[in-house]
Amino acid sequence: MRIALLSYSTKPRGGVVHTLALGEALAAEGQDVTVWTLGRGGDSGFFRPVDPRVRLRVVPFSEIEGEGVGPRILRSIDTLRAAFEPAGYDVVHAQDCISANAVDRCVRTVHHIDHFTTPELAACHERALVRPYAHVCVSAAVADELAQGWGIKATVIPNGVEAARFAAAASPAAERQRQRWRERLGRYVLSVGGIEPRKGSLELLEAFALLTEPDVRLVIAGGETLFDYREYRARWEKRAVELGVSPVVLGAVAHDELPFLVAAAGAFAFPSRKEGFGLAAMEAVAAGVPLVVSDLPVLREVFGGVAGFGSDAPGLALELARALAAPDPARRAAGESLAGRYTWRACAKSHIQLYHSLTG
Repeated sequence: MRIALLSYSTKPRGGVVHTLALGEALAAEGQDVTVWTLGRGGDSGFFRPVDPRVRLRVVPFSEIEGEGVGPRILRSIDTLRAAFEPAGYDVVHAQDCISANAVDRCVRTVHHIDHFTTPELAACHERALVRPYAHVCVSAAVADELAQGWGIKATVIPNGVEAARFAAAASPAAERQRQRWRERLGRYVLSVGGIEPRKGSLELLEAFALLTEPDVRLVIAGGETLFDYREYRARWEKRAVELGVSPVVLGAVAHDELPFLVAAAGAFAFPSRKEGFGLAAMEAVAAGVPLVVSDLPVLREVFGGVAGFGSDAPGLALELARALAAPDPARRAAGESLAGRYTWRACAKSHIQLYHSLTG
């Protein structure tokens, strides 16, 4: 089959990571795959090398100083729509609400369901849910939310994870690379995903401030986003000062370095308020790092038995303290086994089966 996968950015973000890995796995199964995306900020390629069997179409998208979020989203849709060439594809598969609005007919993966108050964003989000002719969700919890809220039945196909890449970063052979991060940061709790409301960044600050171990630092990595969270980040920084917490904010970390940063962490915090699967958390589990997550149905579904769960800041702090205090070999082994079961090959095969059912 000729398959077009559509994304909205070349930057490292969960949905973009998913799109590239799925495209490579589909190509490895003999499919003809093209990934379409917008090249923001002058980007002409993705944040990492991509298997040459996958064709790439990066559509230039210029930055406009002072442009608001709503207009930027609408311009993103218009730019991708104007460039996309649908003829000849058996399947057009949009991975986000921007790309789902940019095409007339598509399959849509709903990674998670947002709730916007900006009129343009709310309208785009609604269209991206109701217009596609078929839907995929990466967890049963999100599929249930889609069914209850919109009466839409989705096919559940879990994410894959590059378990071997993160497990290798935790191996004895990679001790030197991990030690470089420890020398730079000391002992640390890591969170990947940036500083934004959906990621529970303020809740994480409150939880970290309750820890009594003085030699542990809070480290935040990642954070590429289309949205303007400057006001939220200002609140976060102000609250950090009030709490006496001095987080280390790394921003985007190079693709090749990320596994070592994860594997060197004392614990991995994932206090999201809304998630579809938790790919970054699954990468931490693959690296054998103790995982603490917010108590959401989707995270219970995916990480039950291998993570500590906290429903509020004190609960998260308690689980982080436990994770830092002593290793749990049984939980680590269970986590590594769990991550090993989520392969991109299995993900691709399930997609191929779905595509065949849709194309007859």
